[in-house]
Amino acid sequence: MLSPEGRVVMVSGAGRGLGAEIARRLHADGYGLSLGARDVGALERAWDGRRDRVAAFRHEAREAGSARAWVERTVKRFGRIDGLINNAGVLRRFTIEDARDDELDLMWQVNAKAPLQLTQAAFPHLKRSGSGRIVNVASLSGLRVKRTDFVGYSMTKFALVALTHAARQEGWEHGIRATALCPSIVDTDMAAGLGMPREQLITPETVAAMVSVLLALPNNASIAELPINIFSEPGY
Repeated sequence: MLSPEGRVVMVSGAGRGLGAEIARRLHADGYGLSLGARDVGALERAWDGRRDRVAAFRHEAREAGSARAWVERTVKRFGRIDGLINNAGVLRRFTIEDARDDELDLMWQVNAKAPLQLTQAAFPHLKRSGSGRIVNVASLSGLRVKRTDFVGYSMTKFALVALTHAARQEGWEHGIRATALCPSIVDTDMAAGLGMPREQLITPETVAAMVSVLLALPNNASIAELPINIFSEPGY
């Protein structure tokens, strides 16, 4: 397994929910962390007193140039990038018949285009690492369609899974390994309106533990897709 010592990981959407839990787990593991969020002030306050291996930067998934600026500031601060966790995401619910372009455009930007922009900007540094890791927090909705009111969300998460496979293939010879992490419903604010009992949901701590494992796997043990179920679903 790879040691976290000296390795630097970027985590998008790190200000709350799943992203915050992933950051806490990776900090406990010993990684250097470059955390991205829209509200940098709140992020800095949350990590006050634990800033030895942590830097907070503004990342706005809806703004062109935000990804490259964050990557450049990360390299200036740490000198390297060894991992990228594309965690930031957004959900808008609609069916085919009531789909709205503005809601779909928002999900395309946050769930698909922003991860591509971050991956593109970080790719040269991940190649130099020799054991670069990309974990794209997709969803089971990126592997199958179960809810018709998730049609737009599924479209964008399927695209994120496709990006994962492209990054895995393009970066393979340089030691880059990419995984589409595909949990079912996680107990976060995004799931609050779905009406599911919390005890049935996946905890953020569980997903963060999976991210920890994926980052530590050696180059000769690559996982392309990792579904996490809460129901029995054939094939997943």
